[in-house]
Amino acid sequence: MGGTTNIIVACVVTTAVVTVICVPMTYFLHPDKGKSDTVCRPPDGLTPSYGPTEEVSSIAPTTSPESWKFDCFPDSNKQFSREICESRGCTYEESTYPRVPWCYFPENYGSYRQQTVKDEPWGTRADIERIPGTPTLFGSDIVNLRVDIEEQTKHRLHIKIYDPNEQRFEVPNNLSNPPSSKATNPLYEVSIQKNPFSFQVKRKDTGTIVFDTSVGALIFEDQFLQLSTRLPSHNIYGFGEHEHESFRHDLNWRMWGSFARDQPPSPEANLYGTHPFYMCIEDDFNAHGVFLNNANAQDVALQPLPALTYRHIGGVFDFYMFFGPTPEDVVAQYTELIGRPYMPPYWALGFHLSRYGYNGIENVTEVVARMRKYNIPHDVFYGDIDYMDRQRDFTIDEEIYGEENLANFVQRIKEEGTNYIIILDPAIAANETVGTYRAYDDGVTNDVFIHGEDGEIIFGKVWPDYPGIEVDESQPWEYQTEHYRSYAAFPDFQRQQTKDWWEFEIVDFQKRIEFDGIWIDMNEPANFVHGSVDGCSVNNLDFPPYHPRIWGTTMADKTVCMSAVQNWDETNKTTHYNMHNLYGWSQSEPTLNAARTATGKRSIVITRSTYPGSGKHNGHWLGDNTSMWPHIHKSIIGMLEFNLFGIPFIGADICGYFSDTTEQLCRRWSQVGNFYTYARNHNGLNYRDQDPAAFGEAFAVEMRELFAIRYTLLPYLYTLHFRATAYGSTIIRPLLHEFTSDPNTYGIDRQFLWGSGFMISPVLDEDAVKVDAYFPHARWYDWYTGKEVDSSYAGNVVTLDAPASYIPLHIRGGNILPTQQPANSTKFSRLNPFGLIIALNEGQSAIGALFWDDGESIDTIPNGEYYHIEYVVAEGNLVASIMNSYGTLLDNHRLDTISVHGMASRPPWVKLNGIELTDAQWSYNDVDAILSITDLQQPMAEPFKLTWN
Repeated sequence: MGGTTNIIVACVVTTAVVTVICVPMTYFLHPDKGKSDTVCRPPDGLTPSYGPTEEVSSIAPTTSPESWKFDCFPDSNKQFSREICESRGCTYEESTYPRVPWCYFPENYGSYRQQTVKDEPWGTRADIERIPGTPTLFGSDIVNLRVDIEEQTKHRLHIKIYDPNEQRFEVPNNLSNPPSSKATNPLYEVSIQKNPFSFQVKRKDTGTIVFDTSVGALIFEDQFLQLSTRLPSHNIYGFGEHEHESFRHDLNWRMWGSFARDQPPSPEANLYGTHPFYMCIEDDFNAHGVFLNNANAQDVALQPLPALTYRHIGGVFDFYMFFGPTPEDVVAQYTELIGRPYMPPYWALGFHLSRYGYNGIENVTEVVARMRKYNIPHDVFYGDIDYMDRQRDFTIDEEIYGEENLANFVQRIKEEGTNYIIILDPAIAANETVGTYRAYDDGVTNDVFIHGEDGEIIFGKVWPDYPGIEVDESQPWEYQTEHYRSYAAFPDFQRQQTKDWWEFEIVDFQKRIEFDGIWIDMNEPANFVHGSVDGCSVNNLDFPPYHPRIWGTTMADKTVCMSAVQNWDETNKTTHYNMHNLYGWSQSEPTLNAARTATGKRSIVITRSTYPGSGKHNGHWLGDNTSMWPHIHKSIIGMLEFNLFGIPFIGADICGYFSDTTEQLCRRWSQVGNFYTYARNHNGLNYRDQDPAAFGEAFAVEMRELFAIRYTLLPYLYTLHFRATAYGSTIIRPLLHEFTSDPNTYGIDRQFLWGSGFMISPVLDEDAVKVDAYFPHARWYDWYTGKEVDSSYAGNVVTLDAPASYIPLHIRGGNILPTQQPANSTKFSRLNPFGLIIALNEGQSAIGALFWDDGESIDTIPNGEYYHIEYVVAEGNLVASIMNSYGTLLDNHRLDTISVHGMASRPPWVKLNGIELTDAQWSYNDVDAILSITDLQQPMAEPFKLTWN
């Protein structure tokens, strides 16, 4: 909001208060409890401001006048009438089409006009003023605005609309400074219309208008900002975090609110993070992306024109546009701005096992033992909040775990190749006797906690229990919250003293339990009471004039009061109203720094709440899903979206978190989850065991064989992570990224790729034993046999057999995949021989690479402490070139096997560095057209040339 951002204006709550009807639904808070929550809809008796929400026989055609209606009454919590609509200077017209607004801005609705415009070394600056007499929506309109258009790079444009006279809140991520001069030969150009003011952004080489604000209305009030744009196509991807039904957005009058919320994935709900970024595939196959760097509560409305409307309740318009022209270029340009993704340690690419409610050292010992019994690959084990004493950070439950027992358990599994990750929540118990709980005592002393508007620490309730009580879990959730949950304080991670305090506690705790990584949860921040234990005052922050399309009856629903005071940066204060969506983001970097200090290694942080740039410091999981079939498909959509968002270390709780899974569901989910970048099986309190060894020997053997595929491909996956960190590439990739000129790929989200070369086509439906898979035009090879699929597959959907224990996997021609003999842990697989799978394209060529470091040291990439080997096949030769080398990393490693798929005929000989291999070292399968080479014994650290023609 404008002005001094920590000043709160008291107000009388009239129509500004959210007067919605809230329909109870079953809702699970974090890892276990059933709770009555609310889904909000317009109250009965209020006239709706849009067409029927139920689907009718038709939707508004994109060419009809209906599709041009930009909503002038988005505030569905208020009484609506023709008179109110027209008082806003808007047009009232009822519609029978679903969700079409009945109150809309007339064409050329003028709100601002240009005063001056001038060229600057970096671009253009325009000053605009509000047109006198323009009706207001909510009041407090900003009269004078400034528009800076910075031509930052050839591929990146920055447009900022702000109040030049008064400082407003801006996201403290310091993304870019104005360049000293305009970019040379940019891919874009910007034109300005004077009265009413609008701007258009055009792609130079094609003339495609990618952003056009001449529609709708530009509104810039103190607590309501709105801007609309036409879109060049219907192929829109991104915006989050939500549970979307498809990867490509439905533009049929959909609205998505974003405000970080402790909310399990649910239709149309605002979930844990906020990502105001989208990518568009234009009709001529070019791609561009748009990022609005605004962290205030917001919603975005999509309509079939195609067009979208941004609405925010604070901040400024801070747009960055990226012009590709390929989808991969767009993501690389976006992450160049917000920060390249974090490079996880090698062990983090292995299989993770977790649950809430192991409830004791005997149980965790038993679970690990049965994983070992069946020799199932297992790299990471977790401690959820049940390892703690009364769910308090930095404590250990002496009754069911015991510090010595837990420390010994962790030490033992680490020796066996399994790392240990602990959970930490931000909320710190506050009802302890002084001197008995250092985390809170030192936090108070060092002033690390968020304050209320009265200047005192603001208290909520989360997981910590009161001391000295007996918890009866049979009691209703509300009773437990009131009687068992203690007061809790929330650290303000924007303060340096908070970062120092947090690091001290983490480092000290690691001396007791030698954990390897940290999982930060509940960091929206979640709160089991709304606002605080004393509620929130009536003010224009907790009850703003416009309530975005977010769940909950108030802004403080399930979090802290918006009027709570936080640091904006080290010296300036603001309110939680501005900082809420940044809470998890602000916790991520200090947590990673602390984990690295504690372990002395790269470590890893997994976070629930994210904002653009979070991927620099952590991975993410898709939250508290449910053991039901649709959530497998939605996990793929979520992974694809978070790769767009620059957080490629991503996955969902395999087999589901809530509810009891079934063997069939867990089998199929494990097949998909085996190809998450972050592959973790996790479930909730009191549900059946679902670890890979829990369903008996036959299932365990299936899982061992399934995971062996992942572990075989870990060198390829690790190399993809290197490319993401170094160049901003995606890892889990939609088919459209590789086949952008094929519109058939634009709507595919039931298949996905690892990088450019490996396609996964899983079964996602109950009882299915076949799957329909699309094969873009390329050569494709079956993973299991190496045989090329029939050429008729190209460009067609093919029904593939997929019996229960089988997932269809295919390698794309033109790719070389580095592999390694698998083991039950990366600690041991990293010692094994390497291999190469070469899939030839139509031109009998292929390329690939291997990145290899020690797997755990900090900053190996910027320090050059790694091997990077490039492999190229052309004209019957495989050439391995060492692009970067370091020390003795690969001295004891050998390349043992090479498989060349798609070789049309048997070669007369195979030579390594000019020396012919023996007959025992190679063979040719003329049925499947595969050249197989074994026992090569080629040192990995040395370049080589393999010739077969």
